[in-house]
Amino acid sequence: MLFDMRTYLGESFDGMNQSVSGLLKNMDRLSIQKALVLPFKPMDYHLAKANQSLSAVITPFRDRLVGAARIDPWQPSALADLEKAVQTLDLKALFLDPWQEQFRADLEITDGLINYAQENGLPVIIASGFPWRSEALQVLKIALRWPKVPIIMTNGGQINISGLGQADVTLALRKADNLFIETAGVYRQDFLEECVEEFGAQRVLFGSGAPFFDQAFEILPWIDPLLYSFNRC
Repeated sequence: MLFDMRTYLGESFDGMNQSVSGLLKNMDRLSIQKALVLPFKPMDYHLAKANQSLSAVITPFRDRLVGAARIDPWQPSALADLEKAVQTLDLKALFLDPWQEQFRADLEITDGLINYAQENGLPVIIASGFPWRSEALQVLKIALRWPKVPIIMTNGGQINISGLGQADVTLALRKADNLFIETAGVYRQDFLEECVEEFGAQRVLFGSGAPFFDQAFEILPWIDPLLYSFNRC
């Protein structure tokens, strides 16, 4: 089964949008069986409402779409919002975006949320690779503080996939077994192959980042027989 680890639904404050029907149409065309869906940051910045809307639109498609709760750790209601998202809205993961919500990934402000994720068996997806906010070694600090929680870095953990940033991702993966990378926007197929070779296929997760990235283009490396076999492991 091919599972897309990161897609978005709804409408974003910056004009980006994606509908359920559009996403499912693309998934069918590309033989993607299931996807994790996240809320965009909405125009009113009200993430709790965005989580509720996401849950409502994916309810008829629970066999194909799994929802994640997007939480702003700066908000006093952050933990209560996550509890509601999991217990009432049936969302299955925690999504943190240090770039758009403007916090440094390694700050202890996220600890209450990640503790709840640990207690409830939730993976944590962190928008990663953004300078000063969520670079790989910053995300590593979270993974080391919470070694029982699966921590998934988007964008391969480093947006440019070059130089010391790429080396930092490799170092982070070596130091924390609970740290994973998702592949959206990673143009270095050699980097993905090296990660699979050193860390195992289970720590390199296909994600398209759609619609910020083109789902058909992002899936191309995974159609290669070698990488596709890794993804199925």
